[in-house]
Amino acid sequence: MSSRRAVITGLGVVAPNGLGAEEYWKALLAGESGIAELSRFDTSRYSARLAGEIRDFDGAEHLPSRLMPQTDISTRYALAAADWALADAGIDAGAGIDDYDMGVITSTSQGGFDFTHREFHKLWSQGPEYVSVYESFAWFYAVNTGQISIRNGMRGPSAALVGEQAGGLDAIGHARRTVRRGTRLVLSGGVDSAFDPWGWSAQLAGGRVSTADDPERAYLPFDGAACGHVPGEGGAMLVVEDAESARERGAPRTYGEIAGYAATFDPSPGTGRPPGLRRAAELALADAQLTPSAIGAVFADAAGIPAFDAAEAQAVREIFGPYGVPVTAPKALTGRMYAGGGPADIAAALFALRDRVIPATAHTTSVPDSYGLDLVLGEPRPVRADAVLVLARGRHGFNAAVVLTTV
Repeated sequence: MSSRRAVITGLGVVAPNGLGAEEYWKALLAGESGIAELSRFDTSRYSARLAGEIRDFDGAEHLPSRLMPQTDISTRYALAAADWALADAGIDAGAGIDDYDMGVITSTSQGGFDFTHREFHKLWSQGPEYVSVYESFAWFYAVNTGQISIRNGMRGPSAALVGEQAGGLDAIGHARRTVRRGTRLVLSGGVDSAFDPWGWSAQLAGGRVSTADDPERAYLPFDGAACGHVPGEGGAMLVVEDAESARERGAPRTYGEIAGYAATFDPSPGTGRPPGLRRAAELALADAQLTPSAIGAVFADAAGIPAFDAAEAQAVREIFGPYGVPVTAPKALTGRMYAGGGPADIAAALFALRDRVIPATAHTTSVPDSYGLDLVLGEPRPVRADAVLVLARGRHGFNAAVVLTTV
């Protein structure tokens, strides 16, 4: 298993500030934000009104009409991103890969909130006979894996993982494991969306969403004035492939290798044991057989809550030393996309390796000295490195880390 190398040959991103991987990357470098007042329903009675909302996506333009009645908006995002990733990787009917040699591994943390909310409204206002038969699966956490595999004839090893913000990295890590065990190709990533009144209320109930009204001051990762995060929607799908197989079929490009991955879980509160993020990062570096000095940038989880930001800063500082590595948080321009956030960060990290530049962390202006953090601010920063580290934490203790390298 360990002799196989898992590389990424295709990217598909659907984000509040860009549809398509290259468009998303250009928006990050330009500092273009997708955060604004949520427009899908009247938010005037809610404590928070800002969101990283995708405003220019029409599922009917990307998917066949038969799929529209049976899919939540999050699944439409996932299907479109999957199509873009496969096209980017040059995977089609003529790619010569057996259907049982292609798998799908996805993550979502919210399921089909919008779809279910609409069907529940029918149940309560009209009666059970009006509820869509597709409600039986459209809400489910595994539906994106199922719909993508059916649409693309992928019958190989597949799975669905749930770990909130960490889940997207876990999906990529599991895809790597699946490729190393012998599957030639795995389409993997994460997507989330819950911007209906029910889904919005559920997010606000967690107590971590910023109630600020100014889009430029609502989500401030690692800032002394941080007051919570802004929810986002979208994510990314990636084609993870055996390196030798990709070479043999003539893949148009290889963005990088998934060189290391690890996941940990925080100890129970009150035990006095430290959070597990540092351990996840150290294990991922060890898995990649790299020392901290080899890492050119860290793509942070960036919770936007002082206590959590301080804990992540401490983990980075203890591994790399004070101000020892450039750190960035692209999600300040999109909001936290939950299971979609990690895969989108991976896409940005791969472009950073390709173009030798780290995107800046938007809006943050004042990082506490106690953090000891070299946060990239203001403008993108040139970097010469062949490896980066991507971090993610999920609610209730999930931690994940991925090391990416050039090939």
